[in-house]
Amino acid sequence: MTTAILAIDQGTTNSKAVLVSTTGEILSRGSSSVGIEHPQPGWVEQSPLRIWASVQEAIAICLQAVPEADILGIAISNQRESVTVWDAVTGEPLGPVVSWQCRRSAPACAAFIAAGHASRVQALTGLPIDPMFPGPKMKWLLDRVPSGRQARLGTIDAWLIHCLTDGMVHACDASNAARSQLFDLNRQAWSDELCALFGVPKSSLPQVRDSAARFGETKKVPGLRDGIPICAAIGDSHAALFGHGAFNPGDGKVTFGTGSSIMTTLPRFIAPQHGITTTIAWSINDQPTYAFEGNILVSAAALPWMAEMLGLPDVQALTDLAATAEPMGPGFVPAFVGLGAPYWHADARALFSGITFNTSRAQMARAVTDSIAFQVHDVFEAMSAQSPAPLGRLYVDGAPSKNDFLMQCVADTVNHAIIQCDAPEASALGSAYLAGLSLDIWPDLAAIAALPHPGKTLPPRSSDSEARLLTWKDAIYRSTMTTPSFKGE
Repeated sequence: MTTAILAIDQGTTNSKAVLVSTTGEILSRGSSSVGIEHPQPGWVEQSPLRIWASVQEAIAICLQAVPEADILGIAISNQRESVTVWDAVTGEPLGPVVSWQCRRSAPACAAFIAAGHASRVQALTGLPIDPMFPGPKMKWLLDRVPSGRQARLGTIDAWLIHCLTDGMVHACDASNAARSQLFDLNRQAWSDELCALFGVPKSSLPQVRDSAARFGETKKVPGLRDGIPICAAIGDSHAALFGHGAFNPGDGKVTFGTGSSIMTTLPRFIAPQHGITTTIAWSINDQPTYAFEGNILVSAAALPWMAEMLGLPDVQALTDLAATAEPMGPGFVPAFVGLGAPYWHADARALFSGITFNTSRAQMARAVTDSIAFQVHDVFEAMSAQSPAPLGRLYVDGAPSKNDFLMQCVADTVNHAIIQCDAPEASALGSAYLAGLSLDIWPDLAAIAALPHPGKTLPPRSSDSEARLLTWKDAIYRSTMTTPSFKGE
């Protein structure tokens, strides 16, 4: 009989299930789409019941390939900053999942900033006040809970733990708590001050545990026996960093998707500046590991948009066209929903700049592909301004990381070698490795680092990136109509 860990990776568009052997090998995979709703312009939400159903579907598909598997434990990685609310007694959802992409809390965030709370919130949480983060969204959800209902609030890991344990456990991990804007990073606890500020009662929040910890056992889950321990939970971006084995200070990764998450491991807590954030990467044995992070709101999502605009069949055709572009074309800023790190400019808007009659379709395609690399460059520039460690190994993951042209643009612009990882399930693997620590399959981080991490290294090449960056900075200025400097400078 094959012994394995079942890793659940619940993302924004899909839920995945991955069966990982005790030697770190991926045995099987399953996936199911989730669905996203836009009830108003700028609002993004999902159904908590659909998320749970998609997880069950992904598990069923995954286990069909290895029906004899003996599941030793379950690991969870999940989309971050998305929150929901449910009845503490019945488990019935009392509202939607308000997505990390949702801007419905923008007026509340503006009011908190105008009242002078931004610096204090960032000092406690490492996060700016922005609609991406859950604090004001939790208040929005609570305000719509029917009278007399006892509410539980949670990030997606807490919702899945509730579902997997038949409502017996209300808990989340430290990495997800750290993204809530209610968690004091230094004290490692929910903050009375922040809960009062955002109007969220601590009694509704989950218990915070290590990322590698026991979160309860399965109960009444279709297709799974009762009593399987849930051994790990972690935010998906953090899980990818862990899955790459980026354990040394300065090691980092870029996850490319709708947006991008850029993280580098820190030797200790450092209060963030220059428009990036500080977060808990993971927590093991009550010891947090911290990381710098920069959240880019739109990166690879601009590629299919531009392909359609140019009448191209797919993203590959777009990057093929971009590779033929003559030097020095227009600039493009993908601020479709504002700009994230390091600028945090909610009112910025997408634009092309510097277009002339000589501008070609290839140059416009190149401007869009360049914008992905330039946003990564700006985040690393902000990180290097305050990091105590130089940039070490730099991993890339997510579907766009398989595109050599795109990744060469990133390596050239950052002027640092990048490692393209062969396994696309970095988040699932990271959570499985954490579960393996809980189960004593692997004794320590050194044993995990020694596991195979196959990939291809792309070194930077001589290029015209410096001149292109000047075009990018000018486009940023025009998009924001402010001097292109880091927030706080």
